[in-house]
Amino acid sequence: MTPKNDSADARTITNPPALHDPAPFGYSHAVSAPGELVFIGGQYASDETGAPVPGDFAAQVEVAFARLRSALAGVGLGFEHVVRLGTFVVDHDLAKLETLGKALHAHFGDRLPAQTLSGVASLALPGMLFEVDAVAVRQA
Repeated sequence: MTPKNDSADARTITNPPALHDPAPFGYSHAVSAPGELVFIGGQYASDETGAPVPGDFAAQVEVAFARLRSALAGVGLGFEHVVRLGTFVVDHDLAKLETLGKALHAHFGDRLPAQTLSGVASLALPGMLFEVDAVAVRQA
């Protein structure tokens, strides 16, 4: 696939034909953009004190992405500026991959960032099932 870009989004997404199509899994192989890098620390399903909120995996994914949106907005950015995600899934399995893929498509459409998913035994606090961090680009 040739690089994909449009005037409203300065990110260039490239999924080389020598590699599998990553879109069904919720990511792109390579994303580049000119500008200043902004790093967003891990976001998870938390309340206003930082305590994890109860909920199943899908509910925690949605809250974590809402927190990510808020962190991005805090620096004047949105999901359209994200070039890379790191996702951390407790007790990863294919059902969770499908849930995460649907959430990624819901938030990013077909302009999926590069992503690495790490299956982990646990996260920082008891009850956390999912965490996401991001690298975004502020346009020059």
